Amino acid sequence: MDAGTPYKAPAETSIGHVHLKVSDIEKSLEFYRDLLGFELVMTYGPDAAFVSAGGYHHHIGLNTWQSKGGKPAPGNSTGLFHVAIRYPSRKDLAVILKRLLDAGYPLDGASDHGVSEAIYLEDPDQNGIELYWDKPREQWPQKGDGTIDMYTHSLDVNNLLREIQP
Repeated sequence: MDAGTPYKAPAETSIGHVHLKVSDIEKSLEFYRDLLGFELVMTYGPDAAFVSAGGYHHHIGLNTWQSKGGKPAPGNSTGLFHVAIRYPSRKDLAVILKRLLDAGYPLDGASDHGVSEAIYLEDPDQNGIELYWDKPREQWPQKGDGTIDMYTHSLDVNNLLREIQP
C-alpha cells in the first residue's frame, strides 16, 4: 500500500468481545448467564467472570476490579452507548424476546432498522444492550447512490413472536 492510499481495515475484521465494569458479579451473571443464556467459561478470582456462546473463550468479560458496589455512569456522560449482541436468525431473536417478556424484564424499545431488527434494554448496571439479527444483505434498503439507507421504525414484536408460535 502506498502512502497516499487510505488504510481500510480488512473485511474479515470483527469485534471479538466486550469487557464490562460491573458492580456485582453474581447479579451480572444472573442477567448474562441465567437470562440471556451465555455460558460461564471461567471465573478469574472472585472479581471477574467470562461468558460466551458456543464455547468461545469469551464474548463478554465482567469485572469488579474498579467498580465493586459502584453506581452506573450518569446518562449524560461519555462512554459506551450499548453492546450489540447479534443472533443468527430472526427466530433466535424471537426466542430471547419471549424469555425477556416471560421474565418481566423491562425493555427500552424495539426497532426495525431496515438492515436489522433489534430489542433494546439495560443490564443490571444500566449498560445499554441491543439484541438483534441482521436481515439478509439483499433486503438491505439502499439510497440512489448505492449506500445503505438505515432507518428506525417501530418493530412489530407480535409479528416477531410469530416466528416461534406453533
